[in-house]
Amino acid sequence: PREQDLSKIAAKHLKFKPGKDVALLNAMLNVIVYEGLVDRQYIEKNTEGYLDLKKHVKDFTPEEMSPICGIEPDEIRETARLFGNAKAAMIFWGMGISQHIHGTDNSRCLISLALTTGNVGRSGTGLHPLRGQNNVQGASDVGLIPMVFPDYQPISIPENVKFFENYWNTKLDPNPGLTVVEIMEAIYNKEIRGLYVMGENPAMSDPNANHAREALARLDTLIVQDIFLTETAYLADIVLPASAFPEKTGTFTNTDRRVQMGRKAVNPPGDAKQDWWIIQELAKRIGLDWNYNGPDEIYDELRNCMDSIKNISWERLVREDAVTYPCDGDDMPGNEVIFGEGFPTKNKKGKLVPAKLISPDEVPDKNYPLVLTTGRLLEHWHTGSMTMRSNILNSIEPEPYVHLSRGDMKSYNFEQNELVSLKTRRGKVKVKVRFDKMIPDGMVFLPFCFENAPANLLTNQALDPDGKIPELKYCAAKIEKISA
Repeated sequence: PREQDLSKIAAKHLKFKPGKDVALLNAMLNVIVYEGLVDRQYIEKNTEGYLDLKKHVKDFTPEEMSPICGIEPDEIRETARLFGNAKAAMIFWGMGISQHIHGTDNSRCLISLALTTGNVGRSGTGLHPLRGQNNVQGASDVGLIPMVFPDYQPISIPENVKFFENYWNTKLDPNPGLTVVEIMEAIYNKEIRGLYVMGENPAMSDPNANHAREALARLDTLIVQDIFLTETAYLADIVLPASAFPEKTGTFTNTDRRVQMGRKAVNPPGDAKQDWWIIQELAKRIGLDWNYNGPDEIYDELRNCMDSIKNISWERLVREDAVTYPCDGDDMPGNEVIFGEGFPTKNKKGKLVPAKLISPDEVPDKNYPLVLTTGRLLEHWHTGSMTMRSNILNSIEPEPYVHLSRGDMKSYNFEQNELVSLKTRRGKVKVKVRFDKMIPDGMVFLPFCFENAPANLLTNQALDPDGKIPELKYCAAKIEKISA
């Protein structure tokens, strides 16, 4: 819905209604399927569920979906034909796709677009989620998702639990863990009494931040391990000074599966320590026999239980700096393109899953007539705990603004830089208004990096039932003048 700099050079920018992704994408699928733009040979060989998908999208014609998604039928058809007729097409997406209660369905539609047109497993094709942080891929690969072990092995499969119990020589909980928002709910309900936060700032980044902060206040013990005193660290009982990326050696894995070696350039300041060292010292003090001498030994332990990186040794990364997984041998280059010979499923096929229309959890009404969406600014990253300490970046974007369309600026009789009150059912902030030509009428945008106008005081913690991701990109809001 919100334009961006790429819109200026794009062949198409579809300024659809917020939260109506599935309506638009299903209409595109309708055109691709019923105009014969599908790759029948690829579908037959590499997918399952096509007939169900074809039947499902039959009623999602551009004419039927246009009033819902706000894009003219001819525009939908032209866009679908551009994609369906392309020799090679890539799909990139960011948090705007996943941070909805129908985020998984959004992704399913994108997967269906790629699979039905055969745009997977070839150079110049594929689905590429643009991660929110620089090592999300690497962290996910090694198991920092509460329902999987390293290499995405589901905890729900007993054989996986048994394997890792044998590998680590310890008993493991066979039940999947909780996601971030679920953890906050469990803390609020006094089911969790202690929390260890490492490199995260939930007091700023969690939805419905007043609720999250109240939950953090109910803890018996809060430990924060970070490089700065973040808003969450201010609430902590114990703060452990960690190391920044130039102060340590280790690997980062990008979204293209490129494992990159990062080398220590400077020593940490003061009493700050290496993150792995802090964790190991805590482990020793609770009776665990952990004796790693460096990140290379930790990496080797992971490599021996992860097929994805088994042929990428630490020594190879030191020598080559970066290697893409998977590799077919210790001395062979990484495979830049994957899934050319099928998918990691029992039948080697990708599953086409139809997606239904689901309304956002909270829609505008007469009391809250606007849609609030949040995101980042170019100048400030995430909650601003690092970039706010940069004088240059702060001089460019020193204070928060709520971004409005020209039409809404006029209808509310706002002047540029006027201080207003932005409210949702969960909280309110005082913030200046800024005209933004990228914003459609009926939507307001508030960056979530400013501690003096925290956007996540306003956002909704409703979860996607599958992905467990909160609906940070959509909630009902209202904006008002502040009386003199």
